[in-house]
Amino acid sequence: MKYRQLGSSDIKVSEVSFGTWAIGGSWGTVNDGESLKGLERAMEAGVNFFDTADVYGNGHSEELLAQATKGKEDQIHIATKFCRSGDIHDPNNYTEAAVRAYCEQSLKRLQRERIDLYQIHCPPISILRDGSVFEVLDKLRGEGKIREYGVSVETVEEGLLCLENPNVRALQVIYNIFRQKPEQELLPRAKERGVGILVRLPLASGLLTGKFKEDAAFDKDDHRSYNRNGESFNVGETFAGLPFEKGVQLSRQLQWIGEGRGNMTRAALRWILDNPNVTCVIPGFKNTAQVEDNLGVLDVEPFSPFDHEKLNRFYHQEVHEHIRGAY
Repeated sequence: MKYRQLGSSDIKVSEVSFGTWAIGGSWGTVNDGESLKGLERAMEAGVNFFDTADVYGNGHSEELLAQATKGKEDQIHIATKFCRSGDIHDPNNYTEAAVRAYCEQSLKRLQRERIDLYQIHCPPISILRDGSVFEVLDKLRGEGKIREYGVSVETVEEGLLCLENPNVRALQVIYNIFRQKPEQELLPRAKERGVGILVRLPLASGLLTGKFKEDAAFDKDDHRSYNRNGESFNVGETFAGLPFEKGVQLSRQLQWIGEGRGNMTRAALRWILDNPNVTCVIPGFKNTAQVEDNLGVLDVEPFSPFDHEKLNRFYHQEVHEHIRGAY
């Protein structure tokens, strides 16, 4: 395992880390026993960073992380997020009283005295422009409740706005072969400002595994079913904003990336890690087999400049026009 500095903070995180949305809920059937085994396997492999949120299973993923990392609090870093269990458009959701309550609830579920990275969870840009929530986070940081803070964003514009705040230490962004826009300006600018980049949805909700067919069915409680067209939250969070059937077709055109790289999953993760402005990828998982598959990227050689250019052309010529929602 290799480790990368989280921006200008003193935290080093494994370049392959993991997100816990799937084991908390909203990705279909999940088994806590399998989830805990997956977490244990990841840590055995050197993973020292996990991303979660208070709304993942209504706090369930935080509780699972507490169980899995008990006694390892100094070695395993946890990032969690807040605001989406309330009305994200209401300014009262970001007052000191509200944020402090969110923080204390997460600390209790995580069974920790401090959150390593506390992130605002995809708030509307009006909240970011107002900026008063950052003052609240500064206060919590000063009290030792949180070590660093950042923002999970939906768009490049939101990310650039966050970079104007000198104490933001990390941005969480959607970035993958199907969503290359952040690399043009946001990622290099973040690097210049000493802001770490956590890459979520690196596999575009599974499209970049190459395993789906157009008639694939998902459980009713899986966001790939109920949010396929942005019915419940930002459409970009599901299949990178692509219509599912189009995404499947496009993924077939990418099968070549898996040749000599194990499979498409590992190749798609390798493409992201080739970018020096990325701190880590945080793919999801529901079992040990998926953890192992994601860890397989560690044995994959970087893409050649020729292949990177080929994939960049593919994005601009075949993918870009089909992405829905602001990004």
